[in-house]
Amino acid sequence: MKKSLKGVGLGLRREMIGSLVDNIPKEVDFWEVAPENWIPLGGKYQQQLSAFTQKTNFVTHGLSLSIGSPEPLDVDFVRQVKSFVEQHEIMFYSEHLSYCSGEGHLYDLMPIPFTKEAVDYVSDRIQQVQDIMQAPLVIENVSYYAAPGQEMSELEFTLEILKKSGCLMLLDVNNIYVNKVNHGYDAEGFIKAIPTEKIVYGHVAGHYNEAEDLIVDTHGAEVIQPVWDLLEYAYSVHGVFPTLLERDFNIPPIGDLLIEVEKIRQLQNKYSQSAKMSA
Repeated sequence: MKKSLKGVGLGLRREMIGSLVDNIPKEVDFWEVAPENWIPLGGKYQQQLSAFTQKTNFVTHGLSLSIGSPEPLDVDFVRQVKSFVEQHEIMFYSEHLSYCSGEGHLYDLMPIPFTKEAVDYVSDRIQQVQDIMQAPLVIENVSYYAAPGQEMSELEFTLEILKKSGCLMLLDVNNIYVNKVNHGYDAEGFIKAIPTEKIVYGHVAGHYNEAEDLIVDTHGAEVIQPVWDLLEYAYSVHGVFPTLLERDFNIPPIGDLLIEVEKIRQLQNKYSQSAKMSA
């Protein structure tokens, strides 16, 4: 029987499902899928996903909602996501605080200008999504490489969006580390300022070092120690929250991924025990 979201998660890719659906690793408490990769599918893949979602907890992490786009919100797509979520009894729909369309699809996650006007615009669109979904949208802080038209910090922008829209938060610790290096801001200060009650779950992932002062967020490598350290700091500030390992490229055997899954659990156990001792 499905329960509330907790523990450690792992991203599920289509190429993984055939080998896992009949042997779901007990080390993984919940799984994450991008709805865009599954909504148009039928046949074998849909049967395998249904068999998987009936056995364990799932969340969705979207790729193409484009919440900051100048184009009208794709209401039909949001309704498709709602049907998908309901069909598979998925717990949350999360998306990126970014945009990926403007007179066509941009095939990348672009930064929304950190302005008061954008806060109002994006918050209204989030509320529109929430009205259709009949549930809070979970918004992820993103990595970015430029900040056009910036009038406030990423943190100020994010906090305003959380407050005005009523959405919830997917705290991506790797993205915070990437932005710390690329833009020179205080990663721990960012984490500490996020309202604890807004955090639904978290992400950790690997990345690629293009240069000393430029990291590319690829999700194609192992998590590095500074990111583990930031996750540990986040637990120390907010308590333990469900956390998922992302791996989108250079996907190793499942056993290798489970080693990193176990590292998340070890950190969670450490701070769960600390909370019990201080209670």
